[in-house]
Amino acid sequence: MTAFIDIQGAEVVFATPKGPFQALRDIHLQVQRGEFVTLIGHSGCGKSTLLNLIAGLQRPSAGVLLCDNREIAAPGPERAVVFQNHSLLPWLTCFDNVQLAVERVFGARETRAQLRARTQAALALVGMSHAAHKRPHEVSGGMKQRVGIARALAMEPKVLLMDEPFGALDALTRARLQDELLKIVARTASTVVMVTHDVDEAVLLSDRIVMMTNGPAATVGEVLAVPLPRPRDRVALAEDAAYVHARKAVIDFLYTRHAHVEAQAA
Repeated sequence: MTAFIDIQGAEVVFATPKGPFQALRDIHLQVQRGEFVTLIGHSGCGKSTLLNLIAGLQRPSAGVLLCDNREIAAPGPERAVVFQNHSLLPWLTCFDNVQLAVERVFGARETRAQLRARTQAALALVGMSHAAHKRPHEVSGGMKQRVGIARALAMEPKVLLMDEPFGALDALTRARLQDELLKIVARTASTVVMVTHDVDEAVLLSDRIVMMTNGPAATVGEVLAVPLPRPRDRVALAEDAAYVHARKAVIDFLYTRHAHVEAQAA
């Protein structure tokens, strides 16, 4: 089966005042269409850098990245990004923030009525229709993130890229948005690559978890399949043997074997 996202030997080296700094080395990773993959690892392991490569925001120093058999050479509307900071324009309403992206992608070939319908549908998908005409400062942090997700989904991307989208939220809001994301992905059959620091979040959401080694020169240390059926219920999973096993495997990699490697390096 041909991978939808195919990363072949990607490396990233940054020029610094102290000389070259290798952030990533020899990254090989394949993501199938409709798969939900999370990238997890300690701070500085290059998770966001790898996500930026897939987004086309960063070019690899070596290797090649493909999406749907086409080389990733720049950002494109087929790859939408949701950042930890919602990045909404404060002077625009929630509706206008989403419609801005819709117009960018579909404006040349659709009527204004069609563009409005797309925007309304995206806000409805994330449960934000009621706040369409409010500005970002008038809604909560969780609602801002919903609008950011709506803006990304409104572009009908082939791939949804998420860089710790719930990292700045309180625990209850984070849990609610995780559950909403599960429902949205089920309805849209989206291909998702998400960066997270949260082990429980990774196990709850993922089909596979990509565990990164420590930087510098970080690489893929291990890839764990999460064999949990969908739809998933966080309460039911709390005592599920497969969930507990996957969670333990990630913790073991990050805090036992990886910590031991760090201690040897020190």
